[in-house]
Amino acid sequence: MHRRVVITAGSAITPIGHSKKEIIHSLTNGISGVKPLRSDNLLTDYIHSGVFGTVDYENEIDFNRKYRKTNGPVAFYACQVAKEVLAQSGLESELITSGRLGVAFGSTHGSPTVQREIYMNFFSGSKSKYSSIGAADYLKSMVHTTAVNIAKMFGITGRIISSSTACTTSSQSIGFGYEMIKFGLQDAMLCGGADEYDTTTVAVFDNLLACSTGFNNTPHRTPRPFDVDRDGLVVGEGAGAVLLEEYESAKKRGATILAEVIGFGCNNNGGDLIMPNVKGITQTLRIGLQDAGISPNEVDYISAHATATKMGDVIEAQAIHAVYGESPYVTGLKSYMGHTMGSCGVIETILTMYMMEQGFIAPTLNLENIDDRCAMIRHTTKMIEGPIRIAAIQNFAFGGVNTSLLIKKFD
Repeated sequence: MHRRVVITAGSAITPIGHSKKEIIHSLTNGISGVKPLRSDNLLTDYIHSGVFGTVDYENEIDFNRKYRKTNGPVAFYACQVAKEVLAQSGLESELITSGRLGVAFGSTHGSPTVQREIYMNFFSGSKSKYSSIGAADYLKSMVHTTAVNIAKMFGITGRIISSSTACTTSSQSIGFGYEMIKFGLQDAMLCGGADEYDTTTVAVFDNLLACSTGFNNTPHRTPRPFDVDRDGLVVGEGAGAVLLEEYESAKKRGATILAEVIGFGCNNNGGDLIMPNVKGITQTLRIGLQDAGISPNEVDYISAHATATKMGDVIEAQAIHAVYGESPYVTGLKSYMGHTMGSCGVIETILTMYMMEQGFIAPTLNLENIDDRCAMIRHTTKMIEGPIRIAAIQNFAFGGVNTSLLIKKFD
């Protein structure tokens, strides 16, 4: 018999706020977290996009030096939200260190700012700069830096899963954590993802002509998911974490249950590594529904991946319509924050839980004229007051990786 999995804590650092109160205020007042791209004196002269979804919390994070020395910015963010989640959950230290709590946490590529310094020192031609590269630099930059720094800081000895699948990194983390508990391999999982500010990430998408460039002087007006004037994604940063627990043990210890994870779908398109695929995405959405054991008309709300790229939004709208028709409300939450890369899935899950709890659905920001090719689904164009009982969070990544996570309001 499969075990039920519930979410008992959640915390996010986002471009539209850190605390629950700040984030809800931004969602209910249409406040964007997109700002001008900061100059780095290296790449910004060559990048066409001039916008970024920025957070400004690093200076507020104060960890002991023995933890800081292996933390780049991405791990700072990850450890901070992990710390907040564990405190919020009320988990006893005996369980945290027992081996029955695991970590599923990742990032797109570790700490790119540290990686850049390493490579610059490697190829500087200076022996002293080469010699300055230390073991801590690798520990900051390695792709699983978030997961293992969390485990180190809190003495977690359970399983470590560190997904690094670009835009599906943290949604996979939640999904894999859910499966760990569902099938009895762990009793609790600390799940999430993080990514940091760095212009090399912007440069990658800018070079692929995927970034927004037409709103550099009005950053709050982009990205524009599903809008006829959308011109690409906005790279962002942030972090989020949720604590998943087996339902009976959470209930026994009197934990506050925020939502229940009822389904997870994940697959690969098996083809092009960049272009989304309607068949692959449609299959993923159906896998998630099948895992949850529900029909499409039971889903009230969809948090769409909605990056505001020309074809990505069209293909996602086609897939949503093929599976759900025009029934659920659809919002592109990246319209508020930009694309927070490896952290987007968990951040969008947390924002969905906030809306579920508060009884509202935030509209897609900047959606002024719906593209006819995306018009077949039920777009949220204004604030909706009403309950969300079941929600789907969708994410799709370079490499053809697709995820669909289904959560239910806990009664």
